[in-house]
Amino acid sequence: MFSGIHVIPHDTKINFLRFHKVTFLISVIMVVGSILLIAFKGLEFGVDFAGGILMEVKTEGPADLASMREQLSELGLGEVALQEFGAADTVLIRLQSQGDAEGAQIAAIQKVKDSLGPTVQFRRSEYVGPKVGDELIRDATIATVLALFGIMAYVWFRYEWQFAVNCIVALFHDCITTVGLFALLGIQFDLNVVAAVLTIAGFSVNDTVVIYDRIREELRRYKKMPMRELINLSINRTLTRTIMTSGLAFLAVLALLLFGGPALRGFSLAMTWGIVIGTYSTICVATPMLVYMNLRRRKDDADPASAPAGAIERR
Repeated sequence: MFSGIHVIPHDTKINFLRFHKVTFLISVIMVVGSILLIAFKGLEFGVDFAGGILMEVKTEGPADLASMREQLSELGLGEVALQEFGAADTVLIRLQSQGDAEGAQIAAIQKVKDSLGPTVQFRRSEYVGPKVGDELIRDATIATVLALFGIMAYVWFRYEWQFAVNCIVALFHDCITTVGLFALLGIQFDLNVVAAVLTIAGFSVNDTVVIYDRIREELRRYKKMPMRELINLSINRTLTRTIMTSGLAFLAVLALLLFGGPALRGFSLAMTWGIVIGTYSTICVATPMLVYMNLRRRKDDADPASAPAGAIERR
């Protein structure tokens, strides 16, 4: 009978905690480096945050975004971003600010109209000032912080405070290193990237919770097993699930990064990095830190170390 494909052997015994102090140091370097990059180099904010011109246009038939983007990029107006807006023939065009003078903004809009020609219907044009961008930055930061603390509260309620603290540390690690990557590479940071960061937090906590469930179960089963061995056992027993879930998600976002075009580059890059760093932080940060958290073991549960030799272990 076909039993399926085993990506990871059933009885893996990888010592993940052997080099956990080294991985802690690597994580500290990445987090501190990201904070310094954000503070001193800064982010290349897109039109959403830095302000600029927004134009909604309607084309005859489905819009060819690649052709329109290439056409508008030749106008010398700086950053140009296009995306479908509700329908295949409706496009939202974003241009970076052309300076403080109102005449410069009007001239840029006119250049776009002349370039696209009379076959394109212009529905609206508006200017987003830097004040609106500052408000978006503030709102995006608040949304991210609230999401992280909401996740921490959930983990605290479901497990114990030690799990919640480690989880929020790992999530902060994932989010700040993702933002730091954009500061390092100088890639445009916009609302799509903020959405990716929040998605990364959700993906990472899902992976972490799976291992936490296993650790909690093993804590009840093995009363005398040293904590390091128990955590290694838990990671190994969830390793197949971790690799399959993260690997498939990674392939999907990697395809977006390679073939999704400029419009999705920021989002797909953030997701690609986020899946890698989220899996790393779950195994090398959030879980090993439990060794130092003095977790309690319930005394009312039987120790299965004394269970019959023929007992079947649930995986």
